[in-house]
Amino acid sequence: MKDQPREVQVERQNATEFILLGLLNHSKVHMFFLALIFLAFITAVSGNALLIFLIQVTPSLHTPMYFFLSQLAFMDICPSLLIIPKMSVDFLTPGNTISVAGCGTQIFLILTTGVGECLLLPVMSYDRYVAICNPLQYPVLLSRRVCLRLTAAIWICVPINALIHAVYTMRLPYCGLNYIDHFFCEVPALIKLSCSDTSTYETLIFVNSSILLLIPFSIILASYARILATVLKMKSTTGQQKALATCSSHLTAVGLFYGAAMFTYIKPNADHSTRQDNIVPVFYSIVTPILNPVIYSLRNRDVLGALRRLVGKCRVL
Repeated sequence: MKDQPREVQVERQNATEFILLGLLNHSKVHMFFLALIFLAFITAVSGNALLIFLIQVTPSLHTPMYFFLSQLAFMDICPSLLIIPKMSVDFLTPGNTISVAGCGTQIFLILTTGVGECLLLPVMSYDRYVAICNPLQYPVLLSRRVCLRLTAAIWICVPINALIHAVYTMRLPYCGLNYIDHFFCEVPALIKLSCSDTSTYETLIFVNSSILLLIPFSIILASYARILATVLKMKSTTGQQKALATCSSHLTAVGLFYGAAMFTYIKPNADHSTRQDNIVPVFYSIVTPILNPVIYSLRNRDVLGALRRLVGKCRVL
């Protein structure tokens, strides 16, 4: 990975396009890393797409939990498609530009799916809390109408938030250096290039990010605390072990996603290094899209059963 930001001298003028310097340098070792990242991309997209397909074609998976999982899988596919193909092309043919409109579109779509996932994960944790701690009220508290309203609220509110940041960031004056020392267009990376005072906007980002990250994360921790308290009261040791293993894997994925996002958007820019700014987003843009289908779904007996039935039908055909 890169240790130092690259110094590039260009004329002082308003930027009409940007050049992403990427995550990797041009060496045989980093070519190997690129191959691993592209393999991760294929795994994430195929795994999440398969999950969505299984949920759609299997009637037994038409429950609130799997409905939310299909939403999560879609949100995981989008950043992979938006980031890694462009990153790979930029690595293989250095100097490729991305227009201001293209950069703004990337910011909008990545923020939409990223913030959407921030809000969806506490909904999923609440679903598990109700299912385990209040199973008799589950059909009422998480009816189909409630699930649709929750997801509709997310998909309505999140794009508005993303559009505000994308438009404002692209309207900032960028003078001279139009080289983004990052592997995709991200608000903190672009703020560093602006030749205007962005302190007020950075404060707004801090407040907005604190609300969108800390509150959902607190809800998740509270939900799993109640779940663990219920699980520990179980008489079955085997049941306890399975539930604890499931909760710990869920919290690991959640911790990676929220921890990396908090580091990027809540920690002051002055405390960041270029190396950290490049590596930390890998966790929520590349790592978690791979982990989520494995942790939430492919370890699930119902999903595996649906997959076996699908494979059996394919063999018959």
